[in-house]
Amino acid sequence: MEAPTRQPDIAADVVVAGAGGAGLAAALATGDAGLATVVVEARETYREDSNTAMSTSMIPAAGTPAQAAAGVSDSREQFLDDILRKTEGTADPVVTEALLDAGPPLVQWLGERWGVPLDVVTDFLYPGHTAHRCHSVPDRAGSTLHRYLVEALATLDDVLFVCPARLADVEIENGCVVAAHVERPDGTSERIATRSVILGTNGFGADPTLLALHCPEIVEGLYFGGEGSTGDALALGERIGADTACLDAYQGHGSVAHPHGVLLTWATVVHGAVLINTDGVRFADESPGYSELACNVLDQPGAQAWMVFDGRIDEACRPFADYQRCLESGAVREAADLTALASVVGCEEAPLADTMSKVDGYARGAGADGFGRTAWEGPLVAPYRAVQVTGALFHTQGGLRVDRDARVLANGMPLEGLYAAGGAAVGISGHGASGYLAGNGLLAALGLGFVAGNHAVAQRSL
Repeated sequence: MEAPTRQPDIAADVVVAGAGGAGLAAALATGDAGLATVVVEARETYREDSNTAMSTSMIPAAGTPAQAAAGVSDSREQFLDDILRKTEGTADPVVTEALLDAGPPLVQWLGERWGVPLDVVTDFLYPGHTAHRCHSVPDRAGSTLHRYLVEALATLDDVLFVCPARLADVEIENGCVVAAHVERPDGTSERIATRSVILGTNGFGADPTLLALHCPEIVEGLYFGGEGSTGDALALGERIGADTACLDAYQGHGSVAHPHGVLLTWATVVHGAVLINTDGVRFADESPGYSELACNVLDQPGAQAWMVFDGRIDEACRPFADYQRCLESGAVREAADLTALASVVGCEEAPLADTMSKVDGYARGAGADGFGRTAWEGPLVAPYRAVQVTGALFHTQGGLRVDRDARVLANGMPLEGLYAAGGAAVGISGHGASGYLAGNGLLAALGLGFVAGNHAVAQRSL
């Protein structure tokens, strides 16, 4: 058999690995500035299974014109307090500061330069946030946001999109990037001379071995993220001696409809829904956040639970594309009364009736919930809705350490021209699952991509 051939070397100002939110934001910044940019994406299914496309499109940012227009009072300091409280002070301080600064101009840039129709979600507060600061497209679908980014990239003449192809290696001399090596599925490879490489290849959620090593408690959960998240950036970082941080951090989710494989929006809980197990009994305070509830659900019999809500909540969730998919898939079951609900869940009516009676009391202010939940938008009224759910992993939140310009660090010093964004870099969720606030993943992806792209542009002009 003949050895695979290597194509002649080419050159580019910037090489971006990955066409999720991180890579697309970076490439939009560099390509719009006239830098010759090559984007390499390993999976032809990136439009459907990047983590950005699978998200709910929430981008948290504090102090934006959109918030002001909606009458929302918020500040950088308030957002910082929320992050520190949710992560118990363990969020990476450098990345946190960088993203707090980048959020408002990022949201404005996406809307004004690229026509992404972002508005502030004001119908409820996501867990951990004390102000309405999540900016989202109208249907709250990551696939819609991702489509806008892909279409925007196609308008730039200075961007070459190569798919399928993957970044295989980066050459570094004297602490500076000099070239990127790109491989195609047929075995051919290219060396691209470049001063800047931006890693937007996400984390390692699709690699069971890495997951078992760093996040063992979620390894048995349903994986609900991009199949391309195989730890490429982590492997590259190991080869070049890069620093890593918070590799045990991840975003879980406690309400993926099972066996339908469709996300049930956590807006159900915010509006008053409860989780019960197959015995008809609640097992946790649902309100802190969907990420930490993943393991609670997985600990239940059969690693499953039921989300129970009512018609009021059903109506409130209908604007969400994810909820529409739940309806279309048949995941949402209706029950006229408690007897019918017990039949749907497959449990005895007595314990379910006891559970729902207590929930009704808590929601009406009669008594305190033993699990500690205090947020009840209103009581649940028959006819009920119920969705069978399981616990899932969406994406990892630890990765390569970066500075405030998104440059990868090695022994605490930046490698000039090598950047990481999104799941390839350490995020702002601290450790484990409980530090995740809604939108942390997208803010780290788009925000660090935006920061990296702009820094690469500035360095090119020097």
